[in-house]
Amino acid sequence: MTLADHLPILPVIIPALAAPIVLLVMRRRPTLGVTVSVASCFALLATAIMLMMQVSNGTIFAYAVGEWPAPFGIVLVADRLAAMMLVLTACLALIALLHALVTGADRKGWHFHALFQFQLMGLNGAFLTGDLFNLFVFFEVLLIASYGLMLHGQGPARLKAGVQYVVVNLVGSSLFLIALGMLYALTGTLNMADMGLRVAAVPPEDQGLLRIAALLLVSVFALKAAVAPLHLWLVRTYAVSTPAVAALFAIMTKVGVYSLIRVVPQVFGEGAGAAAWVPAPYLLPAAMVSAIIGFAGVFVARSLSEQAAYAVIGSTGTLLIAVAGWSAESLGAGLYYLAHSTLAAAALFLVADVVARRRGAFGDNASPGPVFAQRGGIALLFMAAAIAATGLPPLSGFIGKLLILKSVAALPDWGWAWGAILGTTFIGVVGFARVGSAVFWKTAGEGTAPAGYATRADLAAPAIALALLAALAAGAGWVSAYTDAAAAQVLDPAQSARAVLTEAGQ
Repeated sequence: MTLADHLPILPVIIPALAAPIVLLVMRRRPTLGVTVSVASCFALLATAIMLMMQVSNGTIFAYAVGEWPAPFGIVLVADRLAAMMLVLTACLALIALLHALVTGADRKGWHFHALFQFQLMGLNGAFLTGDLFNLFVFFEVLLIASYGLMLHGQGPARLKAGVQYVVVNLVGSSLFLIALGMLYALTGTLNMADMGLRVAAVPPEDQGLLRIAALLLVSVFALKAAVAPLHLWLVRTYAVSTPAVAALFAIMTKVGVYSLIRVVPQVFGEGAGAAAWVPAPYLLPAAMVSAIIGFAGVFVARSLSEQAAYAVIGSTGTLLIAVAGWSAESLGAGLYYLAHSTLAAAALFLVADVVARRRGAFGDNASPGPVFAQRGGIALLFMAAAIAATGLPPLSGFIGKLLILKSVAALPDWGWAWGAILGTTFIGVVGFARVGSAVFWKTAGEGTAPAGYATRADLAAPAIALALLAALAAGAGWVSAYTDAAAAQVLDPAQSARAVLTEAGQ
């Protein structure tokens, strides 16, 4: 077997090996530990790009771990959607890690790089796994790592938010296990491809239990995605986290959205009886409410980091409006917007940190403060990040929202969806303009940041994130064609079942 045959497992193996190595060498040889961490992220990006190239023609790779045949063994599945999420995760990881290194945030605790790698292992595993139990396992890996990353740097605000974050996710994990137990009892399998074939055979007397299990599972994914009314944990958690960590967390809610996109068509599609398309009646209203709450929060936010956290909720709502159509066109538009919104949220968190590092005691408060160094250049970065988050031209958010508006026009409730998207865009523009004018145009008092506290180097990470958004807009034709193909592949569960249950050994 060649290296290409093992590509699907490398995104899990690379950070799984890097994390303990970093943990062992970090105290005595920190430079070596940082080098291993950075090299791991670059290796992940290279692996993800190679996987994307291999699956771009529609091939689905099913990798049977230990050569145990599906559906009995652990199967990793790499298709267009999984490869896209791996590339996005690797790009985001490099941006967040660069900012942590430049600002010294990683030196506030010697576990940072090990936790960072375990976080990547959990994320990549969640995007690749072919069965629900290992989706739960990788959820727990990334959540445990996120607990440590969220508390990195310490402080009472982080501890208070951390306790809330842990409790909420423990409840979610418990519901996840209950749903898995019910589904296993009903179908006799946890392999997603196999379960998608077996749900059609669930007897009529068990259809009620099947629907309850499906609703529980969808609720867990909605909690991870911070969909209203399950969004209350997110703002405090993200706003108080170390900015580089918050930037990486921009993809955490997308894991919940990804799980919905992956599981619902595969397991709860047309043949699932009472559980067929189970989130359909609830997803669009919840998505519109999430978008409204998120961008209303952008309008009233008291700090730039809080504004960025609300923008995550708002963009997730906009994304789920597209997902709620469950068509190849709407799902393809949603996947394009998913990539955009992840990078835009990361840029907002990093720009908030750049501002806070130059305003002394004023931090990133959404109020007038002293004139600070490089204010003009940072104001341009903030404006670009705000344009991206609200979906104005010329960045990719404008294209993403246009694609979503076009795709949902076929929905029965398209008027409500259009109203939510356009209305929240206006609210977001006003909210960012209000905060931007207060921070960059108005002054209160005098003072400068302490010498050496901020340098131009910390502008690099947000600038790279914004450059990727510009590239996403410039390559919109190719990217949207890829996301449309990925959506069509996801909505063809029979193709995935053939690949997993045949290639992986059945």
